[in-house]
Amino acid sequence: MNVITQLLADREILVADGSWGTQLAARGLPAGQAPEQWNLDNPDAVRALGADYVAAGADMILTNTFGGNPLKLDKVGLGGRAIEINRIGAALSREAAGNDALVIGSIGPTGEFIQPLGLISEDEMVAVFAEQVRGLADGAVDAILVETQTDLDEARAAIRASRDNFDGPVICSMTFDKGPAGYATMMGVKPEQAAQDLEAAGADVVGANCGAGADLVVGVIALMRPATDLPLWAKPNAGLPELVQGETVFRETPEQMAARFPDLVEAGASIIGGCCGTTPDHIRALVAARDQFLG
Repeated sequence: MNVITQLLADREILVADGSWGTQLAARGLPAGQAPEQWNLDNPDAVRALGADYVAAGADMILTNTFGGNPLKLDKVGLGGRAIEINRIGAALSREAAGNDALVIGSIGPTGEFIQPLGLISEDEMVAVFAEQVRGLADGAVDAILVETQTDLDEARAAIRASRDNFDGPVICSMTFDKGPAGYATMMGVKPEQAAQDLEAAGADVVGANCGAGADLVVGVIALMRPATDLPLWAKPNAGLPELVQGETVFRETPEQMAARFPDLVEAGASIIGGCCGTTPDHIRALVAARDQFLG
């Protein structure tokens, strides 16, 4: 039994944290700057955000390493510091969590495609993710989260890198939209296929994050549930983003998100948090909804 399944056995439903990118921006991260830069330049702000999610009652918090792979970091002149940036990101969340929450190492997409769609071989992609995983492992994360994926090949490469370089549970979450043909990632991956293929690749938890909000994620989770026996992860945005006077705004309030908590659980989710636009107040509301749901 790994640390996540053990905690699920103790608490039945877990609440994860909320957004890191939009929250760091709200706390002063300059537009256009890589959030991971703050692991080096403003560690107090990164640590404080993690601590705010723990204070809100989150059972687990992520690391500020979503874009911490060498390919993305290379575009901002930090490619040679990937291991260091991930290690520090993990250590900052570990300090914030103390003994009150698990620390989950965040791994986002590279922005590149594996051959034949792109120029990178599968082994090269695994090596890219392996560097990030090693840094997170050095920082003592409890689990790895491969998140916001749209391509199964890239997701499988990240899971493989995690399995090869980390001795702990691996979560994999994909991002879906809903069109005339139903739910799918932008690469055409259906929720049922994602659940089955990610489990076969070695994931311990699968699910969905980001997207258009709770309504979409409820539908995706409901399709994943019959396709796998693994715990399901659900982290919707705070509704659809809107552009207001040049700024991206997420209007879903903590109370509105918390009202969807029972729907997410009934669809099959057992780990629920928030993605873009969510705040510590959203997580506090989800914790209250969890406590009320469980009675």
